[in-house]
Amino acid sequence: MKLALFGGTFDPVHRGHLAIAQAAADKFGLHQVYFVPADLPPHKLTRQLTGFHHRFAMLALATADDQRFVPSLLDSSTGQPNYSIHTVRRLKDKLKKSDQLYFLIGIDAFMEISTWYHPVELLAECDFIVVSRPGHSLGDVGEALPEALRPAPAVLQALRKQQATGAIALPSTTIHLLSGVNERVSSTQIRAAAGKSVKQLSRFVPEMVAEYIRKEHLYINKPAQGEKEGVESHKVLSFRGATHRSKTHG
Repeated sequence: MKLALFGGTFDPVHRGHLAIAQAAADKFGLHQVYFVPADLPPHKLTRQLTGFHHRFAMLALATADDQRFVPSLLDSSTGQPNYSIHTVRRLKDKLKKSDQLYFLIGIDAFMEISTWYHPVELLAECDFIVVSRPGHSLGDVGEALPEALRPAPAVLQALRKQQATGAIALPSTTIHLLSGVNERVSSTQIRAAAGKSVKQLSRFVPEMVAEYIRKEHLYINKPAQGEKEGVESHKVLSFRGATHRSKTHG
């Protein structure tokens, strides 16, 4: 079985998140996508998030219509910052050896992966699906890698001339690039619409989520927090044997 872990604050889950999950599931034949809201995201410990119970409830409503989508409590009530490597390992403990796990992530978040907690070990745990968008090259993806996995400067220079499509093979993992996801939603848009009608808010979130937001009076006069949850070839570029930041995120 093919599965993906899709983590984030999901504050709230919106149509952009669902578009990413749907595109990844369709392209890579995923049987399940685990939506894992973070209780204590390490990069947002000082920011005020909507209560976990609200964020999980909205995820359950948003994912109800697609049997491939699973709202998950993997990161709930751990009492510790939710580092991705721990989340991945908790999920893998529940899977069969024959299952194939992917880590689904937007390119903006991936660009900071070298600052995450144990990034080299995380990249060795499973393959990655990185949602790319115009303006990024394969060189950007390669340069974002931890130093121990980063391609040589000459290779990076060549990759900067290529769009972020296809896949990159590393010694311990393969990074698959997913393009063509054009649903762009921001927290600012959602908060601006939160005090308006369900119909207007439903432009950005599923209707049941919009109704929940209105019922619980969420996101009213609440400032937006920064967010990075946000037809291609199958050419595989091999960096096997390639040679050679630090706040800790992820």
